[in-house]
Amino acid sequence: MYSGEIAAKSKVRVKGIAFVLFAATLWGVSGTFAQYLFQKVGVNTDWLVEIRLLCSGLGLLAIACIKGDKNVFKIWRNKHYAFSLIIFSILGMLGVQYSYFTSIKYSNSATATVLQNLGIVVIVLYSAIISKKVPDLRETLAVILALIGTFLLATNGNFHRLSISKSALFWGVSAAVTVAFYTVYPRKLLLKYGSTVVVGWAMLIGGIVFSFFHSPLNFQGNFSINGILAVLFVILLGTLIPFYCYFESIIYIKASEAGVLSCAEPLSATILAVLWLDTKFTCVELMGILCIVSTIIILSIEKKRG
Repeated sequence: MYSGEIAAKSKVRVKGIAFVLFAATLWGVSGTFAQYLFQKVGVNTDWLVEIRLLCSGLGLLAIACIKGDKNVFKIWRNKHYAFSLIIFSILGMLGVQYSYFTSIKYSNSATATVLQNLGIVVIVLYSAIISKKVPDLRETLAVILALIGTFLLATNGNFHRLSISKSALFWGVSAAVTVAFYTVYPRKLLLKYGSTVVVGWAMLIGGIVFSFFHSPLNFQGNFSINGILAVLFVILLGTLIPFYCYFESIIYIKASEAGVLSCAEPLSATILAVLWLDTKFTCVELMGILCIVSTIIILSIEKKRG
C-alpha cells in the first residue's frame, strides 16, 4: 500500500513537472514572436497585452462552459474568493503581462527574461519565510543553477548587456515580483475552482481593466499574413495554453519548483533560434543551457525520506 502511494505521488509530480516545462517552452517561443511583432510589425505593446488577455480569457471560459464546468459563475458567489480573484487578476495576471512586455519594449526579450526570472529568488525566499525553514540544498542548488544558466544563455556572460535604462530595469524587476506573486497567491483559488476558470477570469478581468487605459481598437502597426499568424500564436500558444498548464502545475508541485522549472523558457527560445534563425552559440551559452537542464534534472528527483 505504501509503495502504491509513493508511485501515485510520483506520477502526480511528473505530471506537474511536465505541465510547467511545456508552458515554459511555449512562453520562450512566444517571446520571440512578440519581439518580432514589436520590432518588425510595429505593434503597440499595450495593444498586444490587452488583446492577448481578452482573447485568451474568453477562450478559456468558453472551454470551461463547453465542458460544463459549474465553477464558471459559482466563483462569484463567495465574496472572499471573488475578491481574491480580482486581486489576482489585476496585480498578478495583468501585472506580469504588462511589466514583462514593457520591459521588452525598453530593452529586449533577453534582458527582460533575465530580470523576470529573478522572481525565482523571490518565491524561494517567500517560501522559506512562511515555512520558517532555510531552503534545502536541492532547492538552493537549483536556484543557483537556474539563475546562472539564464544569465549565461541570455547575455553570453557579458555583464555590460545589463546596462539598461531605468525604465527597463524598473519594469523588469516589476515582472520578477509579479511572477512570484501570481505563482504563490492563487493556489487556494486553483484548488477550489480549477485553473481553467481562475485563469480565464483573471485574463478577462485583467484585459477589461486595462481597456480603460488603452482601447483595444487603438491599433498601431503594419499587418501582413506573418504578422497575423504571430499575433494568433502569441494569443493561443503563447498565452492561453501555457498559462493554463503553468497554473495547473502549481496544484501538483511546489510554487518554488514551478518557478525554477520555468527557467526552461530561455532554453526553448534558444532551440527556436537554432532551428529557425540558424543562430550559432558560444561555449558560454552552451554552459547556460547545461545549467538549465541540470536544474530540471535536480528538481525532477524526489527528495529522499529518512
